[in-house]
Amino acid sequence: MSVTIHDVAHQARVSASTVSRAFTTPEMVRTSTRERVLRVADEVGYTPNRAARGLITGKTANIGLIVPDLGNPLFPAILKGAQARALLADHAVFLADTDENPDLEVNLIKAMVKQVDGIVLCSSRMSESQLRGVLNLTDLTFLNRKVSGVPVVLIDSADGMRQAVEHLAALGHKKAAYLSGPPTSWSNRERRKGLRAAARTTGVECVELGPFAPKFEAGLQAADLVLATDVTAVLAFNDLIALGVLNRLADRGVAVPDEMSVIGFDDIAFAAMCTPPLTTVFTPKESAGRAAVELLLDWLDKKSLGHTGGTQRTLGTQLIVRSSTAPPPPVSAGSVGRA
Repeated sequence: MSVTIHDVAHQARVSASTVSRAFTTPEMVRTSTRERVLRVADEVGYTPNRAARGLITGKTANIGLIVPDLGNPLFPAILKGAQARALLADHAVFLADTDENPDLEVNLIKAMVKQVDGIVLCSSRMSESQLRGVLNLTDLTFLNRKVSGVPVVLIDSADGMRQAVEHLAALGHKKAAYLSGPPTSWSNRERRKGLRAAARTTGVECVELGPFAPKFEAGLQAADLVLATDVTAVLAFNDLIALGVLNRLADRGVAVPDEMSVIGFDDIAFAAMCTPPLTTVFTPKESAGRAAVELLLDWLDKKSLGHTGGTQRTLGTQLIVRSSTAPPPPVSAGSVGRA
């Protein structure tokens, strides 16, 4: 037989309503009483019913997390960090995947509204008009999308791209290609901004190709376009595209890094496992997930007290140099393997 709230009340020598308040509104219960109730609940194995607690408090203790593509290892890593932080606050995480579809993103937000207290949107692909239409539906926190008036967690993609371009310049590269990501991606805009600024300061000429879907298959297509140019290095929007490029270059007989250097972005686990291991920009994925949930929880607390105004947290990036980058080949060898 399961333990009930009345069992806890009997052993703690308080009323059932006091036990309920100890879990739902602990500030209304004397500290010594609350501690006794929680100790007894732990001893007898009592867990409050979330649905019942929600009816009392108006809160679900659930958080929504919406990502554009669970097939991208970047987002499960973010989920891991988000769930770890939510569990510390005794919250559950509901996950949804939009498959890079902004219309589906809007529909998922609407579907989640009554099930969660707030939603973290990762790399949102919504247009500005779609964004305005959902801001008042529930409490939102954005990860890698700059939105005024709400909490946002940003990864400094522009600086990460600066590090990558400066690395190529230090190796002696004069011309590189950037494989652009989704046009609606805030991260892609930031990476292009960092690319262009670094190109000006280093003198590296950058050719922008795309946009490409942030997937392995897009890298296969992109590699052929790269080989139609005279660049000696490739910077990809993310690691999945870069891995596709490595695969296609191998098929075409182009040696990496002897004939072409390749740099990815995100430092997913596969980046260190491929051949050659991929030079890439590390992004703090789990830390970003934790930070997004933390900002959302803080936002919910402040809103309940009548405070408003968004908070922004920016996380840094770090270039990880592996074996896919090297000095460019001699000019006379630039076309080897490309026929």
